[in-house]
Amino acid sequence: MGILKNIDYDIKILLDAKYIFLERGIIVMKVIVIGGGPAGIIAAIKAAKEKNDVTIIEKNPSLGKKLLITGKGRCNITSSLEMSEFIKNIPGNGKFLYSVFQNFTNQDIIELLKKQGVAVKEERGNRIFPTSDKSLDVLRALERELKENKIKIKLNCAAEKINTQKSTKDTMVTSVTYIDEHGKYKTELADKIILATGGKSYPLTGSTGDGYKIAEKLGHTIKPVKPSLVPLTARGESLQMCKNMQGLSLKNVGIELEDEEKKKIIYKDFGEMLFTHFGVSGPTILSSSAHLLRYKNIDELIKQNKIKLKIDLKPALSKEKLDQRIQRDFEEEKNKEFKNSLNALLPQKMIDTVIELTQIDREKKVNQITKEERQKLVEVLKNFTITISGFRPIDEAIVTSGGINTKEINPKTMESKLIKGLYFAGEIIDVDAYTGGFNLQIAYSTGYTAGTNN
Repeated sequence: MGILKNIDYDIKILLDAKYIFLERGIIVMKVIVIGGGPAGIIAAIKAAKEKNDVTIIEKNPSLGKKLLITGKGRCNITSSLEMSEFIKNIPGNGKFLYSVFQNFTNQDIIELLKKQGVAVKEERGNRIFPTSDKSLDVLRALERELKENKIKIKLNCAAEKINTQKSTKDTMVTSVTYIDEHGKYKTELADKIILATGGKSYPLTGSTGDGYKIAEKLGHTIKPVKPSLVPLTARGESLQMCKNMQGLSLKNVGIELEDEEKKKIIYKDFGEMLFTHFGVSGPTILSSSAHLLRYKNIDELIKQNKIKLKIDLKPALSKEKLDQRIQRDFEEEKNKEFKNSLNALLPQKMIDTVIELTQIDREKKVNQITKEERQKLVEVLKNFTITISGFRPIDEAIVTSGGINTKEINPKTMESKLIKGLYFAGEIIDVDAYTGGFNLQIAYSTGYTAGTNN
């Protein structure tokens, strides 16, 4: 039952003691939000605007720790795409989000932030950032909104258990047991509990999978948790190539992930990537990982060296046009050795690796290079191939794939189908998207919906 003080109006208490309806049409509940990330914050704000008594329980000493590192510390707030386009960018159960995206859109979060003094700008790929390029400005704006809505915040408090009771028909939430900042167990009554504890990516921010354990104890199914939006690793000669080019960032390249066994393209993209000491990273690679982890028999195919990353270093040129370009370069450099003739074509860090792959003698004069050798160079530039050996650990993933089974959640309300009064928001749900602000929008939209009285 909601906690009411000094109210003289007649009230009618429903038999399940769940809600209290006032004559003036106000519904008052005691709402507890577990988790103070973007999903939990938006859930709390919405619940408070619905005239509820709202408390956030957060185990960190401050809110929004993970929010601060998103977008490399700049916070990619959302995408400017039409909301109808968002689902296309969510390979993990995107259709489940159809209703929530209508409830709270990209324009809604932009307006909320503008109201709190945060101007935004649009960058390449429809990405929305704060004009200041500071994620802290976004967090401070959300904190001001929390304060204005008189939301209570319990920091350094770790939720341990959601308590329930059974009636003849349903099982419903009653309270949350948590460990307070002094290490003491406390229990707080609640009519509604929103679980927004995040996933398992970036555990240093507090995302350590606590919510999964709590939900599992209540009977919920947890879909296997895997890293998504995570760098990919290479093996063998491919790994050595990546190490040799470590730190090299390529812009405007085409990438394809191929199942070599079936000769099938798993994913293709265009944009930026990066070579590292373990393999490859960067925006295109991170997005490709979201597709790769869902591909049938992926673990076995990786084990058999059947997953290839093919990089088109010159996507704007056909093979014929690239050959013509190389011939022009060679004409200008005809008296030079091959190893010294590629500076206009390639970044310095890449030249040695490309030469090795072409198997052309490094010392050979450019005017002696045959047509067949030149075509081999074209082939390497259009199909620069890396053998993929797997994914980096979930600790390094931007988001978590897996989580609460969406079949056990009402997609229109975010309420559990198993426990009345229990709601979910954000990364704890088995939904995940590409880079570009989509995952944060999932957090806002699911949080807003979970915070709505229904």
